[in-house]
Amino acid sequence: MRHRVAGRKFGREADHRKAMLHNLAKSIIIHERVNTTIARAKEMRSLVERLITYGKKNSVHGRRMAFKVLQDRALVKKLFDEIAPRYTDRNGGYTRIYKNGTRKGDCALMGIIEFVEGEVASADVDTIKTEELTK
Repeated sequence: MRHRVAGRKFGREADHRKAMLHNLAKSIIIHERVNTTIARAKEMRSLVERLITYGKKNSVHGRRMAFKVLQDRALVKKLFDEIAPRYTDRNGGYTRIYKNGTRKGDCALMGIIEFVEGEVASADVDTIKTEELTK
């Protein structure tokens, strides 16, 4: 039984699942918006918000913990110098998920996960949604 067991398995082994989530976290740090399935976005949300919390603390330990996930010094620098300072007065809820229809091949629910106070306006999401649905 799975009573009170947190997390999704995604039909993958633990190492593959961990690598997938870390790659998605890297993508959202790079692009500040990722189009993925709703289940992956919900699972990735906790990881990304933890990284931003490390960035807000701005300590050596936080940088090392972020590097454990991101495995790239440039991404850690971007996280600590550009992304985390946006949320100094915010206590969580750094990302939002928009539903974006279904994927053509397997009807998986798709969505866009992005940072709340990002540089891209939320009005652009409507145009992205229509572009994705017309493809």
